[in-house]
Amino acid sequence: QVQLVESGGGLVRPGDSLRLSCVASGRRFSSYDMAWFRQAPGKEREFVGAITWNGGNIASPDSVKGRFTISRDNTRNTVFLQMNNLKTEDTAAYFCAAAAPGSGIVQLPSTYTYWGQGTQVTVSS
Repeated sequence: QVQLVESGGGLVRPGDSLRLSCVASGRRFSSYDMAWFRQAPGKEREFVGAITWNGGNIASPDSVKGRFTISRDNTRNTVFLQMNNLKTEDTAAYFCAAAAPGSGIVQLPSTYTYWGQGTQVTVSS
């Protein structure tokens, strides 16, 4: 069992940066692939990026490529989402998720077994 808790969201202006954190409970964090998704009101949950259990990055979608970076610190059971040059269209609730390696297509929400409760990011001038 893994419990995930996100933090770091908030209200920022276009062009600002934020770093989201997701802390996992449990002793097997280092064996899970981790991902970030986001969901805006009325829209489907969107894949933002992922990092494998051993630190390999999965390609992000064009909407965030070059602006968002995922990293993890297995000693702290934490995965990070660094978001730079934020845009109004980045406004959404952001969720981290965990899956055992090989569980499925990493870009699909159905691949992930464990989810955090989400943290809100609002980008507005």
